[in-house]
Amino acid sequence: MTPIRHNHSDADPVLDAARDCVLAVGVRRTTLTDIARRAGVSRMTIYRRWPDVRSLVGDLMTREWVAVAEDAMPPADDTRPVRERIVDGLVAGAAAFRAHPLFHKILDVDPELLLPYVLDRRGASQEALLAILAAGLDEGHRDKSVRAGNTDLQARSLLLVVQSFTLSLRTMTDETDPELSEAAFLDELRTLLERTLTP
Repeated sequence: MTPIRHNHSDADPVLDAARDCVLAVGVRRTTLTDIARRAGVSRMTIYRRWPDVRSLVGDLMTREWVAVAEDAMPPADDTRPVRERIVDGLVAGAAAFRAHPLFHKILDVDPELLLPYVLDRRGASQEALLAILAAGLDEGHRDKSVRAGNTDLQARSLLLVVQSFTLSLRTMTDETDPELSEAAFLDELRTLLERTLTP
């Protein structure tokens, strides 16, 4: 399965500065002035690209989340059936998202930023993740390791499942019980995905 590269992981001093600011104080307390100062650019340079902090943070989240997803996907020279690689990539991606410092900060301090993408509309990050999934599923249909079906429906359904595990897992875990630990739930996610995709 060949990952699609979206170039969101490329270094960008403004996005890097925004990441540092958000990690330090959260989104609500970050200003474009703070970001400009940290990036070593003028506020007008930033205003030419982003009208406000939220739009800038939206692009930052897209860069970070797509990089996590791409890094989680097994390499192109992996010779296993595509289904196995998709499942491995999705489980590794869910774990990596949950460990990501920016994801943690937003979930802990500014969770309302994520609500529109859960309740109302798809964002650029989700569209990019769907493209990665659809490319993998098409390959899986060709090697017959993924059950036949509508690629877009399968990709969107997989993203719904993984998104719920990623965003809501801490509401279900009990770290005092090994059978309800985060690792146990990720194993269960693997089982769900494997059974969903097997022909």
